[in-house]
Amino acid sequence: MKSIDDLKSDLTKGKISRRRFMEGAAALGVATVAAEGVMNKALAQAPQKGGTYIQALTGGATSDVMDPAKILDSYMINVSSQLRNNLTEVAPDGNLRAELAESWEASPDAKTWTFALRSGVEFHNGKSLAAEDVVASFQHHMGEDNASAASGLTKQIVEVKADGNNVVFTLQDGNADWPFIVSDYHLPICPAVDGKLDPDSAVGTGGYKLVNFEPGVNTVVERNPNYWKSDAAYFDSIENLFVADATARTSGVLTGELHSMSNLDLKTAGRLEQNPNVAVLATYGNKHATLPMMCTADPFTDNNVRLALKYAIKRDELVEKILKGYGEAGNDHPVGPANIYRATPDELPQREYDPEKAKYYLKQAGMDSLAVNLHLADSAFEGAVDAGVLYSESAKAAGIDITVVREPDDGYWSNVWLVKPWCASYWGGRPTEDWVFSQIYSSGADWNESKWENERFNELLIQARAELDTTKRRDMYVEMQTICNEDCGSVIPMFMAYTHAISSKIGLPETIANNWELDGHKNGERWWFAS
Repeated sequence: MKSIDDLKSDLTKGKISRRRFMEGAAALGVATVAAEGVMNKALAQAPQKGGTYIQALTGGATSDVMDPAKILDSYMINVSSQLRNNLTEVAPDGNLRAELAESWEASPDAKTWTFALRSGVEFHNGKSLAAEDVVASFQHHMGEDNASAASGLTKQIVEVKADGNNVVFTLQDGNADWPFIVSDYHLPICPAVDGKLDPDSAVGTGGYKLVNFEPGVNTVVERNPNYWKSDAAYFDSIENLFVADATARTSGVLTGELHSMSNLDLKTAGRLEQNPNVAVLATYGNKHATLPMMCTADPFTDNNVRLALKYAIKRDELVEKILKGYGEAGNDHPVGPANIYRATPDELPQREYDPEKAKYYLKQAGMDSLAVNLHLADSAFEGAVDAGVLYSESAKAAGIDITVVREPDDGYWSNVWLVKPWCASYWGGRPTEDWVFSQIYSSGADWNESKWENERFNELLIQARAELDTTKRRDMYVEMQTICNEDCGSVIPMFMAYTHAISSKIGLPETIANNWELDGHKNGERWWFAS
């Protein structure tokens, strides 16, 4: 049986609920009052305003910009969420809730969606939120030649228009998930000037206003005194630091110079757990690592080569040695444990390491051996370089020579990802299957990182999106996961927990979101300084 300290650790990591904590404490004979005391100390006191919160973020670069269409990684996702709001947001419990839209309704075929806007909301520049701002914010990501990272989502839109204080979306086909889609971090609402956005402006309706932005270094924001959410944005100011080195992030938290960090060096997580002034928090969602092979570049044009590489990796070894158990093996599709239509092992068996099968597929490709370069940096995901080395070792038994090319952390997302034929990437996952498939795997999506095309997959994507029968919809999504597993250009070796180290000075809400790291990237408005 676990001790009260073990239960406390599980509580702070988000592995058990308050109720489970109390049940465990009672089983140990710990008095309710004493158990409540431990629990309350592990969690937060009542929210209060004040103080400057300093956090170390990963995924930044000197090429970062404020344009929401060009946001690439976690640093700018977090900063943008401090400055801006969406029509909807994913709540900490994973359900959808209203943000700038008060309500929404669909036509019977789910092709037309009408969102009623919240009144009394102001942008940082004093402009009142209007339907025209929403229209311009979405049009910024639309058009035949639009290079927005959200184009895979917005290409569904036939028309978006203002109707008084409402915004009406007309879609090509029905989409039951559209209210989830509009919560995407590329689609915040920005003020329009003459019907268009200033994409580099940081003006939004969010809880904080921009003070200073130095790409790849730091971003400073201060509380918006006119924020429309009265129960959010508690810090006076936030200093967001880009710190690529995990050792530097860890040192900053241990010395108290930083109030939090994300993406722990899991080899040293135990050291942090022993510090009474630091809480280690893990949240489990749909975050996963990918190794995308460009299907337009040889030798990856041949699916036999792709399958050989998928059988040449020891997934469980990566979970054990890279994630230290903070995750699970992937199965070469992006649908995670928090998605409702994830294929079961009976529906789609787990792919295991099998060098003989890898050799078989190489022979099908007309090869006796294979030599390829894998371009990696730890900014792709924590431990990516070490993961590549392990992969290289396991692939040798299949006659595959993988050369690990270590790339600079800075500029990785602009110079390597979507550029090199084979590299590493990670995804926070998405709340719905349609979302992740549309943005990353659909034909023509700007973030289709393996340049993969599959006619049957794209047909199912449209059909499943509009299907309201949940049984039929599940069958379609399972088939799509199977197609990804057997044909897509990405090796997806593991799903990863989001890991954080947080100062005991920081107050945390009872439920921490798992749709992204750092409380769904809403920590700036959901956390506070505890007294």
